Amino acid sequence: DVIHPGAGQLLHLTVIPDSRYKQVKMSEKSCTVRTRKFMTNRLLSRRQFITDVIHPGRANVSKSELQERLAKMYDVKDEKCVFVFGLRTQFGGGKSTGFGLIYDNLEAAKKFEPKYRLIRNGLAESIEKSRKQRKERKNRTKKLRGIKKAK
Repeated sequence: DVIHPGAGQLLHLTVIPDSRYKQVKMSEKSCTVRTRKFMTNRLLSRRQFITDVIHPGRANVSKSELQERLAKMYDVKDEKCVFVFGLRTQFGGGKSTGFGLIYDNLEAAKKFEPKYRLIRNGLAESIEKSRKQRKERKNRTKKLRGIKKAK
């Protein structure tokens, strides 16, 4: 029952739980993972594809969960060989699209993957340097360019 606030009155609301809606944990809600444009790239010793994730009633799916699913789908021994990136959720939610790579082994992944993705996957350590240090180094090299080294 709702009392409309007038002069000197307080607003009172009674919330009645609706039995049609269930509270479900995020991990309990399922998602479907499909791959398309699957291609085996022998030169880079990997398989590459576009992933379509259908996740109704769920904001999005974590990359680690997708890595697990894809590793299971394609019988990958080491989960760290699976890279998922570029995920975009469709307007309105419920569906996300991204890109996936499965390397044949860790050596190939370390050889061909960019450093930032290796850091994201936990295969490399990030170097913590301050922005100021980077800028100072850049400016020092600018001064040295074009000057012949004195012996």
